Amino acid sequence: MAFASGSNHSMAYVAESTYGVTPSTPSFKPFRHTGTTLALSKETLQSEELRDDRQIACFRHGNKQIGGDVSSELCYTDFDDMLEAVLCGTWAVDTPSAGTDTLTAGTTRRSFTIERNFADIGERIRYTGCEANTFNVSVAPNAIVTTTFGFVGKDQDADNSMIAGATYANTQGGCPFDSFSGTILLDGVPTGIVTQIDVSLENGIEPSFVVGSPTTAGNTIGRSNVTGTLTTYFESVALLNKFVNEEAVTVQFSLVSEAGDTLTFDLPNVKFGSGQPDVSGDGSVTIALDMQALYDNGAQSNIVITRTPA
Repeated sequence: MAFASGSNHSMAYVAESTYGVTPSTPSFKPFRHTGTTLALSKETLQSEELRDDRQIACFRHGNKQIGGDVSSELCYTDFDDMLEAVLCGTWAVDTPSAGTDTLTAGTTRRSFTIERNFADIGERIRYTGCEANTFNVSVAPNAIVTTTFGFVGKDQDADNSMIAGATYANTQGGCPFDSFSGTILLDGVPTGIVTQIDVSLENGIEPSFVVGSPTTAGNTIGRSNVTGTLTTYFESVALLNKFVNEEAVTVQFSLVSEAGDTLTFDLPNVKFGSGQPDVSGDGSVTIALDMQALYDNGAQSNIVITRTPA
């Protein structure tokens, strides 16, 4: 008897032309990952009927939806579709210069069918209507750069075979970014005292249910909320005073792949919401600054991502 093993698990995705509907002959792309919690969940309905035997006589399933995260190691180009989806933007090719493409936050909605393949037991689970709701990227010393995409979807289909006519692209196989290569700029000045930087984006996507269907008729979307945490060694009160005086700063960090490709995250208008140099022992003192990214008139976005090939 075979049991499913994570070492034989793969994921793939295809864009949907119609929300919640998998294309008839889908061309799946690999979804590189280190783990996932993507799954179907259901509300439950329990009868409130009162009986002289004190028993519960009826229990039903209610609304269902897809939700969960896909965690990965960030690689150049492999996550371009998902970055585009979670920002609700579109890559502007050769902008601002030839060879460099730019992505900003926008209003374009995209949904995907995401398939999980348990190769060792010959089973597949497909999730339809998946919209990228959240995104997180974390850069820490002596570590691979990690990312997490959170999804809200419509429905699930379990099958033990491929969709007829489906094709699957091969993984490009590039190595993920590391924290050794690249630079961090604060107000345009390179800094070497950052111990960790985390950036998150939340779209506030929520399902909308109607009478007559257990699945969502569609999702509502909220504002693009970009936040994060910048942790640095405490060497002066300069950054702390940015928080105290409510001064806006620019935060930019660039990641460079093994092949020399560059992916840059730029937060052009940031205010710190907190900052305190906590001490918990006799080691180095750090200061953690909570970031709120705001709309910037020049960039016309709260976040700008650029990709530049080697």
